[in-house]
Amino acid sequence: MKILKNLSLILAALFISACLFAQTADEIISKHVDAIGGQDKLNSITSIRMEGTADMMGNEAPTTTTVLTGKGFRNESEFNGQKVVRVYTDKGGWMINPFAGSDDPQALPDEQYKAGEDQIYVDPLFDYAARGGKAELLGQEKVGDVNAYKIKLTNKDNSSNTFYIDPNTFYVIQIVTTTSMMGQTMDVTTNLSDQKKIDFGIVVPQTIKVSIGDQFSMTSKLTKIDINQPVDASIFEMKK
Repeated sequence: MKILKNLSLILAALFISACLFAQTADEIISKHVDAIGGQDKLNSITSIRMEGTADMMGNEAPTTTTVLTGKGFRNESEFNGQKVVRVYTDKGGWMINPFAGSDDPQALPDEQYKAGEDQIYVDPLFDYAARGGKAELLGQEKVGDVNAYKIKLTNKDNSSNTFYIDPNTFYVIQIVTTTSMMGQTMDVTTNLSDQKKIDFGIVVPQTIKVSIGDQFSMTSKLTKIDINQPVDASIFEMKK
């Protein structure tokens, strides 16, 4: 009887495991899209503008992120009077980083641009296949206390990001990008938390922590969000 009981437990565990891995990347992404607002709602978004505060090494700074869907992404923060700007468009990317020794706009290295170009979309996972991307389910992996689905998303330029999705909420809770900075290859880890549905009807993380290897981290907290407000496309242009 004991042998039969143990065998039953083993078979049950195998059945549950098989059910988990029977899900495909597309099925999980579809549930994610539904969880954050649904396809129709996401398709209706033409622009997003978010304001917040960023804490970097004990220094608090205002930060603004603007997305013009499919056209441009711009993030800017001001620390001690110095403005840091990072921009991606459908054609290229650039940044201003006075802490790296220059106040002039500099084109992003090709590898960095390809790794971040999908930020010009509301959600990189949404409608990824139509943009030439590929998604692969790599099983599950612990993110804190959550045994998250691990999905590798490779874009049309063959650059990959790994998304970790909570199997209970189907929200993305972590994104890992491997990129090259200052001649070194390192992981950029973005943790998303305090996710709430806003009046427009989509779920947005209120807190975002970005960690670059073991060298640097910055935590941003959302204070205001505007959807579908007019955006001047010239803010994405790199001025000479």
